[in-house]
Amino acid sequence: MRREWLLVLVAFGLAAVAAGIVYLSRPTTLTVAVGPQDGAEAALIEAYANALDRSREDVRLKVVRFSDVRDSALALQRNRADLAVVRPDVFLPENGLTLAILHDEALVIAAPEASEIEDVPALARKRLGIVVRHSADLPFLTNLLSFYDLLPDSPGADAPEAEPAAEIASGHVQVVPLKLGEVATALSEKRVDAVAVIASPASKIAGAVVRAIEQGSPDRKIGFVSIPDGDAILQRFPELQSLSIPAGTFGGRPKRPDEEVRTVGASYRLMARGSVSRVAIASATQHLFEWRSRLAAAAPAAKLMKAPDFDTTVAATSARLPNHPGAVDYFEREQQTFLDRYEDYIYLLAFFGGTIGSGIAWIGQRLARKRRERIDIVLDRLLDIMREVRAATSAAELDTIAIETDGLVADVVCYARERSIDARTVSALILAVDGVHAAISDARRRADDSAPGATAKRRTARLLALNLPAAE
Repeated sequence: MRREWLLVLVAFGLAAVAAGIVYLSRPTTLTVAVGPQDGAEAALIEAYANALDRSREDVRLKVVRFSDVRDSALALQRNRADLAVVRPDVFLPENGLTLAILHDEALVIAAPEASEIEDVPALARKRLGIVVRHSADLPFLTNLLSFYDLLPDSPGADAPEAEPAAEIASGHVQVVPLKLGEVATALSEKRVDAVAVIASPASKIAGAVVRAIEQGSPDRKIGFVSIPDGDAILQRFPELQSLSIPAGTFGGRPKRPDEEVRTVGASYRLMARGSVSRVAIASATQHLFEWRSRLAAAAPAAKLMKAPDFDTTVAATSARLPNHPGAVDYFEREQQTFLDRYEDYIYLLAFFGGTIGSGIAWIGQRLARKRRERIDIVLDRLLDIMREVRAATSAAELDTIAIETDGLVADVVCYARERSIDARTVSALILAVDGVHAAISDARRRADDSAPGATAKRRTARLLALNLPAAE
């Protein structure tokens, strides 16, 4: 039985070790909220999740789609997701930390060159068309105009579509929502003086808007409106980005624009809750950037990904839009090894290992002592029986003592079958049992000698022995 229990304990120990190895090596599954569900960001995250599954990496993604980027950000804030696609100017989760900038969207404002609109203040008393791609585009433009003390107006509902509306008050800008196909016509018909779009400068939509503005210009020449006060704007609206449009971004001959244009914009970011393991986030960030070319085949938006800008680790975690420590570990090439992750537990195990071992040894001694108590009780009783035998005066008492002794011997035999007994204890038991049986035998002889007629019987036996003829 003792050997079987030992095997059971060894089996349990091996099972525990195997379970620990499986637990530590199993992939971490992170839920990622994506919105809008038909956007380029959703296609990129879906492609990334599939690539992780195919490669059987240590981190996996469970994609949950939402109808809007605001909903995906809310899912992150409400702890319904571990990661989310977030546009900070739409909704910035309080617990969101950046892994990567999926792409930036810049405010691109262009106008016919003859209009001489070179900066945002020059839009006062002008009509600004905007190609709306997201519900947050109009609030974005409103915030920017308010920085320059310009008030946006909407065109009157009763104004003819083909004719300009009434004169615009000083300090006001009339904002006219447009569709892409209406841009050239609105410019040529003087319904707008400039056109804006919030999009990635390298995207097709931005290029199409610039070409439409060029087509609507009288001399096919356009100028870009610069927003050089980006740093100051970020002080008031920290969820925005200070961006620049490189010269020649939109191609053409001559190149468009002919020089770098400063502007502001919004970013689509992959964010994670701060409580998510930095090891899992570091791994997710590493694969996302290392597989950029692989992902670009299924999701061209992967080409626009970039790491958030920071100078030091402290700056990264204390920026306007803080970065996740796990992502910083990857960017700084300081990803944690197995020992780094579990060094505290290893140290504690080593520190308390001696104490735990001593405690186990003490418990073992206590259990061994408890096991020996049963044998000690039997030994003590056998010693008492030896004294009781000397005091016994009748055969009935000796029979009772003999029966009790047999019971004690049987009990010890059963105990020895369940547990091992050391040789010294066995020797003591044998001596005690032999001593009891010898004492009982002596007591029986004494009882026989003291019985009535016992002396005459012995004398007769001796006489008969003397009278018997010797064997021939």
